Amino acid sequence: MQSKILPPPLQAGDLLRVIAPSGALREFEMLGQSVEIWRSRGYQVEITSNIDDGWGYLAGKDENRSQQLAAAWQDPDCRGILCARGGFGSTRILENWHWQTSTLPKWLIGFSDITALLWSLYTVGISSVHAPVLTTLADEPDWSLQRLFDLVEGRPLAPLKGCGWGGGIATGILLPGNLTVATHLLATPIQPNLDGVILALEDVTEAPYRIDRMLTQWRLSGSLSKIRGIALGSFTRCEPPANIPSFSVEEVLRDRLGDLGIPIVSDLPFGHNIPNAALPVGVQVTLDADRGILDI
Repeated sequence: MQSKILPPPLQAGDLLRVIAPSGALREFEMLGQSVEIWRSRGYQVEITSNIDDGWGYLAGKDENRSQQLAAAWQDPDCRGILCARGGFGSTRILENWHWQTSTLPKWLIGFSDITALLWSLYTVGISSVHAPVLTTLADEPDWSLQRLFDLVEGRPLAPLKGCGWGGGIATGILLPGNLTVATHLLATPIQPNLDGVILALEDVTEAPYRIDRMLTQWRLSGSLSKIRGIALGSFTRCEPPANIPSFSVEEVLRDRLGDLGIPIVSDLPFGHNIPNAALPVGVQVTLDADRGILDI
């Protein structure tokens, strides 16, 4: 178990590139507001020229979205990549993708569908950031924005407080992501080595029975057997369908995870709710399930 390579800290004047590797853009006003937040910190922010392309529910054809990522990753002047939104699509461009690890590592920032890119980078030894995309960033409270800047600019992060389920303390490598996206990476080349990991999961608009189905797949596949702890964020709009017998999503999480015998903390402030606290991918953390704290 080893921590991953952290890209060099960002500083005012650095060039950041905006790409849309997943779903088609709709929230252009929010995108502009979020870009201005980065620019107000002194960063140069370049928006990819064809970022408003559309191909069905995707932000352009796979080749075009792949080219956006490649151009940003291989640009020697670029120090960070800001993902515009989630949705679906990043796994499609990873099918024939290879990271050029000879280039200077740079920050890749996003969450939700961007989980696939974050986890793919993790498999080649490079850390990234699970944090708001540009269609959600402008809604974040000041402390959450500052936390993101602290992370990428090389300052310490405050612990996050949630609800501890008991079970003691675990130390491991933090691997945050969206449950649905992560589940669809199992048994693929993008699935990271989960040995010694503190898994951090969140999701949105998934009914409890679908959360149950995904977590049952994790159990049956044996993918949870070497995980040292689980940090749970928000499960937003995951209510059961009306007038249909159901467990709550909280009951499903307790049922499917509570018997694993590892430290678990729930209700941490990350995911599709506001706030969505920035989390580094691939750094060593401590999860205290007695006090309900994730310490980075």
